[in-house]
Amino acid sequence: MSAVDPQSRVLSGMRPTGRLHLGHYHGVLKNWLTLQHEYDCFFFVADWHALTTHYEEAKYLEQRVYDMVIDWLAVGINPSTATLFIQSKVPEHAELHLLLSMITPLSWLERAPGFKDQQEKLREKDLSTYGFLGYPLLQSADILTYRAGYVPIGADQEAHIEITREIARRVNHLYGREPGFESNAEAAIKKMSKKTGVLYRKLRRRYLEQGNEEALKTAQALLKEQSNMTLGDKERLLGYLEGTGKVILPEPQGLLTTYAGVPGLDGQKMSNTDNNTISLRDTPDQINKKIRRMPTDPARIRRNDPGDPTKCPVWQLHKVYSNDKQKQWVQVGCQNASIGCLDCKQPLIETVIEEVQPIRIEALELESNPDVVKNIIAEGSEVARDEAQNTLREIREAIGLDYR
Repeated sequence: MSAVDPQSRVLSGMRPTGRLHLGHYHGVLKNWLTLQHEYDCFFFVADWHALTTHYEEAKYLEQRVYDMVIDWLAVGINPSTATLFIQSKVPEHAELHLLLSMITPLSWLERAPGFKDQQEKLREKDLSTYGFLGYPLLQSADILTYRAGYVPIGADQEAHIEITREIARRVNHLYGREPGFESNAEAAIKKMSKKTGVLYRKLRRRYLEQGNEEALKTAQALLKEQSNMTLGDKERLLGYLEGTGKVILPEPQGLLTTYAGVPGLDGQKMSNTDNNTISLRDTPDQINKKIRRMPTDPARIRRNDPGDPTKCPVWQLHKVYSNDKQKQWVQVGCQNASIGCLDCKQPLIETVIEEVQPIRIEALELESNPDVVKNIIAEGSEVARDEAQNTLREIREAIGLDYR
């Protein structure tokens, strides 16, 4: 088994439920562009997740999957730096989801954030399905399959990661006490240099006897530095350090990201469901027409009527795209009616076209070379599956399902 350091690995996915738009770009993809150079990143197309709410639209799924990957590549996500794959190409996600479902209390799923909210928001759909209820559990399986230490989230999404941590703790509690755990841990200590082994024992004793948190952190860092130690031995010694059993599944942490929220054309959250988006593949003419048609402050009936930018969806876009000087021009000009609404929209049109145009051109080039895209996904899915098989092999062994 290859040694994986959870603290170096990031996992994130997106559901293919429609064309990617500026909300996706500013909310997710720009962050991925940074993360791919700082972590061992696994980015996946969550096609099974899409079926939890869009199961009646399955005939569109394949096209949406490849359109999504094309957009990822077009914005600069690099398959040589990050692993790109499709969720359903790695069946181990489903196996781990099934195994986790055996030990996860139903109440944990029913209290998941967004369960009731989404049912209400999408009340035109029949979401009284196990797939929808089990969405958080499949999400946990996605993360734990790759032993990811970090998952990019917004400030309001911490609860989504907490259920994954609870599930990991439950797995470790139920199955982490392997036969001969202490003797295996002691054997692992002897594989370290004598000096390192002595230091590990000293730090472990200081933590277990005195509750010294600094000793715990130092010992954890010490284990992280052991490049010649197997993942199994590292996890065994992490558990031994804390007086528990072997850590089968590490607990992930949310990687808080700053989200430059992009409002839709109506001022609400940009969403394909609400048909208020600017797509990453919109032409300059389409962008021009969409922004020119945006509603403005209803108080500005005539050109010389003063307005209030805070009541205008166009101002919300300016807050994302304009510099301080431009925003000052908009505020003053709107409030004293020295500029009209079309005057206010024109710099936005130019800025958005400038941002989207190179992405659109690259996407068109990739569209004309479908084999290139499919090969990237095939290779990424193979890498992802190798990692997933390693994890499932150890989990089966811990549970006792490794029959001969």
